[in-house]
Amino acid sequence: MIAENEEYILELLGKGVREHDRDRMQYRDIKIQTGTIPHAEGSAMVDIGNTKVLVGVKLDIGTPLKDKPDEGALVTSAELLPLANAEYETGPPSPESIEFARVVDRGIRAAGVVDTDALFIEKDKVWTAYVDIYVLNYDGNLFDAGTLASVSALLSARMPKYEDEKVIREGNLGKLKTGGIVTSCTFAKVGKNILLDPNANEERIMAGRLTIANDESVLRAMQKGESGSFSYKELTELVDATFDNSKRLRDMIKGAVGD
Repeated sequence: MIAENEEYILELLGKGVREHDRDRMQYRDIKIQTGTIPHAEGSAMVDIGNTKVLVGVKLDIGTPLKDKPDEGALVTSAELLPLANAEYETGPPSPESIEFARVVDRGIRAAGVVDTDALFIEKDKVWTAYVDIYVLNYDGNLFDAGTLASVSALLSARMPKYEDEKVIREGNLGKLKTGGIVTSCTFAKVGKNILLDPNANEERIMAGRLTIANDESVLRAMQKGESGSFSYKELTELVDATFDNSKRLRDMIKGAVGD
């Protein structure tokens, strides 16, 4: 099956097209919906083509890290649900789910999306923001979908109150204090071609993968996957392509969260 897919996809690329008539540097249709989990502080669901990712944000009282006693904490986790792909299994986190969570987390931290200083309560007591990512359907490019959903959920999250040693999650709550907006663009090298937003068929035969995260003006993180390499010229072109696409992605997030 992989060999057949590879031959078919390479044949399309040789004609200058991709599956579903996309250009090489074109995303599939993207949809962002916030407020999808009523009892979470913040939530969002993102569709990129047939890939569907759901994120819930929850804030709980915790203890600060020893090296950051005056800051709250951010914990990002990802679950690849068996209903999303026949290859996903229940059990301990897989290497793929760990990498997925770390890539999303790295961009969020580097861009200061969460103001961890504002999560400080008092000595030895802070808020911990839990970002839980669930893959509902896999058809490639989880990293960009996960970042879009996580940032949208954080920017739409409400901040609980802590009064008289009690957590108050209802009533007139303000928004979680956040900083910038980070997005990512993921590229796959298939043969001699580099493709933005690879679908599942393209990911199965890709030689290399590169995810680049940025905010309005600064590169924030990169993650390379698979054994294939990218030349310096290719890298600079992909950085340019990332900045070209990121404004539209940020505008989509702003539209979804109402800013």
